[in-house]
Amino acid sequence: MALSAPHRQAFRELASVTDGIDVEVYERYGKDPLDPVVGHGPANARVGFFGRDPGRDEVQHGEPFIGAGGQHVRRALYRRLHGGASLPDFETSRAVGQPFFWANTVPYKPVGNKAWSTKVKQRFHAPMTQLLIDDWQGDRLVTLGREAFLWFGLLQPRETREALDAFWAREDRFTTSVAVRLQSPSGAARELQLYPLPHPSPLNATWYARFPALLDARLAQLEVSADTLLL
Repeated sequence: MALSAPHRQAFRELASVTDGIDVEVYERYGKDPLDPVVGHGPANARVGFFGRDPGRDEVQHGEPFIGAGGQHVRRALYRRLHGGASLPDFETSRAVGQPFFWANTVPYKPVGNKAWSTKVKQRFHAPMTQLLIDDWQGDRLVTLGREAFLWFGLLQPRETREALDAFWAREDRFTTSVAVRLQSPSGAARELQLYPLPHPSPLNATWYARFPALLDARLAQLEVSADTLLL
């Protein structure tokens, strides 16, 4: 799925007034720092993944979830779809992600890989919500990390924010799910079911070693198989 020209332009205009985009990395790979890394996957993908923001590898390849953290996710997908086999190479990791939907809170790499501020996430909230609600037909979304999960409380009523905060504080947050309703700028509204997981970064010492098993369990819970990838 490709962004429409007006949708892409909306991201570019917001990026043009956003400080903190890692322009040096974009220049290193000959990429335009105003061009978003966002929204790969078929509109009728049944399951999606939602993360924090792209990193260096995502900028280089113009594809989300392709770096170290994303490779953990893609290895799990390959195991699930190929009877426990190991992911053979990088190109296969790209191919295995094609039947899924991928997006981030902000589709630009930040300097130092630090999480974008709430102000910046709110700035990009409308076009990202449009991507999730208008451009994607699925409703099962695996969120990776606290920042990605709590994004769904931005610009929402206080009771929604408090409910998501309370859910994140639960000990069973990585084995249960929660529904949230989003409305896009077009006026369309839809309920998404969120399946949170910890961020798969090696810097996440608390959860890094446990992440593969947690993701395997999520994929089983979502009944991901070769026959259930598309709606």
